[in-house]
Amino acid sequence: MSKGTVGVIGLGIMGSAMASNLVKAGFEVIGTDILPEACAALKKVGGKPVANAGEVGKACRHIIISVASIPALHQVCAELAASCAKGTIVMETGTMPLADKQKVRALLAEKGVILLDCTLSGTGAQAKVKDLAVYASGETDAIKQLAPVIDGFARICYDLGEFGNGTKMKFVANLLVAIHNVAAAEAILLGVRSGLDADQIVNVVADGAGGSRMFQVRGPLMAHRTWNEPTMKNSVWQKDMKLIGEALQVAGCPAPLFSACIPIYIAATASGHAEHDTAAVYEILERMALKPAGKK
Repeated sequence: MSKGTVGVIGLGIMGSAMASNLVKAGFEVIGTDILPEACAALKKVGGKPVANAGEVGKACRHIIISVASIPALHQVCAELAASCAKGTIVMETGTMPLADKQKVRALLAEKGVILLDCTLSGTGAQAKVKDLAVYASGETDAIKQLAPVIDGFARICYDLGEFGNGTKMKFVANLLVAIHNVAAAEAILLGVRSGLDADQIVNVVADGAGGSRMFQVRGPLMAHRTWNEPTMKNSVWQKDMKLIGEALQVAGCPAPLFSACIPIYIAATASGHAEHDTAAVYEILERMALKPAGKK
């Protein structure tokens, strides 16, 4: 028997993974995306694609938004404000400016629709295997009501209190992701240029004190040079990097390590890796190497 109906708006890397896992968990999933192929993929895994966000709003009382741009967020929420029934709970899962989330929250509240700020920690690859952490913030009762839904696509959910804390926590997490990803590339490149096997480096170091979650997740992509199979595209990551920089400025925080990695991501985006995974920073560091491997 179905556990209930859940709407998913935005069926990209993260949204499609959440939708697929919710279907597997026993939910009826109604979703939409601007790309026909994304809707076709939802149908293939057992979901029901519809034409637009308004149709999702009419059919569902629990809805997940997973869109990549600020204009898309505003458009989707305008459609939901016009179509959702009073009491509908909407999870906004993207990494967006908090001011924009506050605006669409107010718009939906006028219609009696509850918006939660529920950012996600994890890559697309982690999303596929339900290895996501949800940074939930907003009305506690609404978060509790969505617990079965969240359990259908995530490993754990943290209730962080007032609306907006989910986004703030995501900025903290993403600052570390930005640094750890480049650090993983530096370490693997050192090992390879010292004569070690890339796979061996990933397996051994990931199991020790020098490992990190990004080393575990992105290390294999670097070792196998499979960054053309993105779990986070450099083009999208640039938006996240900008938001982290703005948060640091507002908080008046020094961030020398984060600042040092910014040019590496810019170089990756500008040198043919815009639509590749952020693991492609490895190739940028290779280009920067001062001498051929093995030479003294």
